[in-house]
Amino acid sequence: MRVIAGSAKRISLKTIDGLETRPTTDRIKETLFNMLQYDLADSRFLDLFAGSGGIGIEALSRGASQCVFVEKNRGAVDCIRQNLAATRLEAQAVVMHCDVMTALKRLEGKYQFDFVFLDPPYGQLWERQVLEYLAASPLIGRHSTVVVEASLDTPFSYLGALGFAKEREKVYKTNKHLFVHRNAAVGV
Repeated sequence: MRVIAGSAKRISLKTIDGLETRPTTDRIKETLFNMLQYDLADSRFLDLFAGSGGIGIEALSRGASQCVFVEKNRGAVDCIRQNLAATRLEAQAVVMHCDVMTALKRLEGKYQFDFVFLDPPYGQLWERQVLEYLAASPLIGRHSTVVVEASLDTPFSYLGALGFAKEREKVYKTNKHLFVHRNAAVGV
């Protein structure tokens, strides 16, 4: 795994051993950031279920001004810190060692993010729990983009009821990225 583009281009990133994290492949990461690249400059990025930090580090390397990484696995948190040091991006990063719901509550009133990326464990419905929280949260605004990496069979039929609109969906061989915004009719 490596940084694809930007200030840390080509720097290799560490990952943790085992099956607790599922790093996004370089090819999928490149596709994702090709879709986001024109809006990343000076943005605030939130990387939930951050694993080794590859997505947030890519965002920083490509011009995001700040990234908050949230990960509950101690080994993964150590890996994020090592990767931030290797890429010299630690000054623009906040690393939170806690579960995602606790982190979201702690971040309230301190940040509003332009991008929220979440890649939760598949099949545990974390996507819905996080989106339900964000639907009523000032952590995102009307122009914020939430990107969910999920298994191909993950349903999102509830988005409209939460006040989200699907902007687009990119389907890969084994998973997908769903891009959502707050519905324009919803405040905040």
